[in-house]
Amino acid sequence: MSDLQRSFARAKLAGLPFNPPLPPATLLEEDVDERELIPEPSPDDDSSSASSASSASSAGSTGTIRPSPSKHLFVRPKGYDTGRHKTLDPLPWTDFFSQELYLDRFTPNAKLTHHIYLTPPGPQGPLFVTHHGAGSSGLSFAVCASEIRKALPKAGILSLDARGHGETTYQRLKHGTQEPIEAEALKADIVLDLSLEVLSEDMATVVRLTQAKMGWAELPGLILVGHSLGGAVVVDVAKEGKLGNAVLGFAVLDVVEGSAIDALASMETYISSRPTTFPSIAAGIEWHTRTRTIRNALSARVSVPALLCPTPTTLSPSVPPLTRSMPPPLPASLPSTSSTQPPDEPITTYFPSTPLLQPSRHTWTWRTNLTTTSPFWHSWFLALSLKFLSAKGGKLLLLAGTDRLDKELMIGQMQGKYQLQVFPDAGHFIQEDVPAKTAGVLVDFWRRNEGGVLVLPRKVGEGA
Repeated sequence: MSDLQRSFARAKLAGLPFNPPLPPATLLEEDVDERELIPEPSPDDDSSSASSASSASSAGSTGTIRPSPSKHLFVRPKGYDTGRHKTLDPLPWTDFFSQELYLDRFTPNAKLTHHIYLTPPGPQGPLFVTHHGAGSSGLSFAVCASEIRKALPKAGILSLDARGHGETTYQRLKHGTQEPIEAEALKADIVLDLSLEVLSEDMATVVRLTQAKMGWAELPGLILVGHSLGGAVVVDVAKEGKLGNAVLGFAVLDVVEGSAIDALASMETYISSRPTTFPSIAAGIEWHTRTRTIRNALSARVSVPALLCPTPTTLSPSVPPLTRSMPPPLPASLPSTSSTQPPDEPITTYFPSTPLLQPSRHTWTWRTNLTTTSPFWHSWFLALSLKFLSAKGGKLLLLAGTDRLDKELMIGQMQGKYQLQVFPDAGHFIQEDVPAKTAGVLVDFWRRNEGGVLVLPRKVGEGA
């Protein structure tokens, strides 16, 4: 730069107002990750909407904002969450349901205690009965249930834990008695019967037991909602008429026969790619959100704790973090048949990147061993499309992508046999990723089928 250019620059700078630099203490109250400055997400965690709003705000102003000490643009508001780990604290089920019930049921050889989350319906209100997928729990529908109540305050929600999941327990009894069999004698018989017939009978029984427990003279209008495996269960309940004319309609979330059966080939690869333990529940929540298995942090905070249970293993502080601490995310539907390879070495404990999430007295492991359910995988989804199309009642299929439709469903959709709704911004756990949108579709589905007859949405261009 020549002397003339330097003189010109000094003259221009001298004319600008003086703004002293902010002292370090006023920039941020403490060191903060950039993501900590992002506001709490909405129930649907719709980042695209936030981006659009930000763009619109910027477009409405042509001036340039200059930070100054008086404006404190980058100072975190008082009361703001001062640590990212705090946003991963588990949320209680009581934030989403009014009560929980433990419903005992005896057979000649066993005692089954069904656990459900319940918000009873108001006068003339429907009851949405939800069934989760394999390895999940009734809290998978917690945030969605809350959104249903916002859209339809008189609606009730019954969300069950399937046998072998959540807090539903199964105890073998000595034949003809209510005396439990000793644990040692059960070691050779630890696999629960999770066949489709048994699970659908469980679901119908839970509804009847709840009716008796709550003293309902008759069942309210029912909308059955099932995700993944749960979708196959609600279809079977509707097809077999196990709840009679009380069922107004049923909704299946992100599962169709063709793609589900094709995906079973890589299911074991997916299971082996998951960590077997976590140092804390918060670490489990973080893994689900970081891998985008669940794309909504709010839902993960209430649903993930029910997926884990403590193990007697004590963490050793000398154990170094694993080289591969984050396995592949859950595919959009069931695990795909791509060439995903299992890790070279099994992943044991997941060590999160945030040290504050690591300290724990015990490790946490999966409550449900998905590998033991493998004998039932194929039978869950066999003939699912045909049963879905032939069952009585209104039919709703919610998918994360139209590529999941198989031939039978494509023909049925063109014939107007069911309602199809696609959420391309969601992953496999639709009800968790976009709970408000899912709830809105379910409530609208009930309104259009309240009389028990499927009424499809009007086509574009049709009059009112």
